Amino acid sequence: MAKEFKLKGITSLNLRNGDKQEVEVEGVEDAKVLLVKVQNKVHATSTNCTHYGAPLKLGVLTPEGRLTCAWHGACFNVATGDVEDAPALDPLAKYELIEKDDAVYIKADEETLKANRRHLNLKCSAVSNEKVLVIGGGSGTVGAIEGLRGGGYKGHITVLSKEGYRPIDRTKLSKALLADLSKAAWRPEGYYKDASIEIIEDVAKNVDFASKTVHTASGKTYSYTKLVLATGGTPKWLPLPGLKEGELENVFVLRAIPDAQSILKAVGDNGKKVVVIGSSFIGMEVGNCLASMKNDVTIIGMEKAPMERIMGEKVGQIFRKLLEKNGVKFYMDVGVEKAVPSKTDPKKVGAVHLKNGTVLEADVVIEGVGVAPATEYLKGAEGIKLEDDGSVGTDESFAVKGLSDVYAIGDIATFPYHGPGGNGNPIRIEHWNVAQNAGRSVANSINNPGAKPKPFIPIFWSALGAQLRYCGNTVGGYDDVVFTGDAEKPSFVAYYTQGETVVAVASMMKDPYMTQCAELMRRGKMPTKKEIEMGVDVLQIDVPAEIKI
Repeated sequence: MAKEFKLKGITSLNLRNGDKQEVEVEGVEDAKVLLVKVQNKVHATSTNCTHYGAPLKLGVLTPEGRLTCAWHGACFNVATGDVEDAPALDPLAKYELIEKDDAVYIKADEETLKANRRHLNLKCSAVSNEKVLVIGGGSGTVGAIEGLRGGGYKGHITVLSKEGYRPIDRTKLSKALLADLSKAAWRPEGYYKDASIEIIEDVAKNVDFASKTVHTASGKTYSYTKLVLATGGTPKWLPLPGLKEGELENVFVLRAIPDAQSILKAVGDNGKKVVVIGSSFIGMEVGNCLASMKNDVTIIGMEKAPMERIMGEKVGQIFRKLLEKNGVKFYMDVGVEKAVPSKTDPKKVGAVHLKNGTVLEADVVIEGVGVAPATEYLKGAEGIKLEDDGSVGTDESFAVKGLSDVYAIGDIATFPYHGPGGNGNPIRIEHWNVAQNAGRSVANSINNPGAKPKPFIPIFWSALGAQLRYCGNTVGGYDDVVFTGDAEKPSFVAYYTQGETVVAVASMMKDPYMTQCAELMRRGKMPTKKEIEMGVDVLQIDVPAEIKI
């Protein structure tokens, strides 16, 4: 039951537009609220991001009332508390403000104050004849199904997932090798059942777009009125001796909970020799995690520096040094020739041979060499033509070209990118935060027919000895990197440029630079390369109200 609580040390709501102030609540232990003022009105919300708990007082507040977390880019509407952008699922709590007797009060219930969020209640009984069918169970799916129910969709929602379990925070697989579904899942058991969202363990084999039906490996057929293709990526296996799928035991890829469980079983009590093939995000994160668990970890990469293609050599060398401090060894700018069996157990891997003649003993091998769009079930289907890389072409709203009532999101989607340097050119971005935002966009299109899609700036992060923040997109290429800060601490901001345009920004220990840059990018107000080189500080730039992207 809601009642009034006094805010400590506040006699009036004397804030300026753009101000954020965290205030204690009297009478409730450790309870606080965040006061923010936009458009001449003060709002009171919960204080922490509902994703990983970052303090929102450190976030970026825009003139129209978007409050974006400085850690991972989750965005909220301060007027409603609702989620605007991934990766948060639950909205902020909103409190009524009352000024009286030279004091300020909020009207709230104690349970919500202690929870420091508004729990999103998706409980629903499907009452219409509409049927949304989602193929896939990853990040795009969770964005779509929660966006549908949260936006008022009353039709049937069915998810066909080869994993069969409820959506998980996949980032925890590589960053922490978290293999417990109850800890990795976004929602508790029964949550989606209460929302009348049916999650079925099955694999799509083909789609008949004319009859609006999907046929599965189990022999069943599912009909739909709206179809969301969200099957993500299939991890690649190297076509080399000993490294092909199923050829030797203790050789793994990492994509789902069973993969993490198998890796943990193989390392056992740790102290194992682990070879990671691939120096991009998955390889670096899982290698760092296993090194923290006291395993002997070696990472092999074909680039001069880890993640060089996306992040550049200088920033890649920072990541390398951070992991080396954790005990990880590197062999860079070298190819792999083969893996060979163990001398004591010919079924298991025993060593990895590099093309330069180096032989690395290995109890466990993990391949992190990329993914391919998981679209085998679409090959040969009438009405759809896959892109050269096997992905699905869409428009700005993620609607599949040439089809009605069909959407594609996540790793399988090639969509027009309107961020800096994008110019609307088609691009495919493999990151779960992009997938979740695409799922939210599709949900909004279904709930609000005719609504204009809301483009977003891609944001991701990584745990590499220090927290990396990144916004924008370098998949389309960049020609220079303007580096500011200290590479040794490390505390830096790196600006990736095409000509004079900043197309992406990476930072460590420099919050909220990434978030500020993402908002400036959305509004077409990001400084030029020359301005950055001359010392312009993006934190000193006022975020304008007009959104251009």
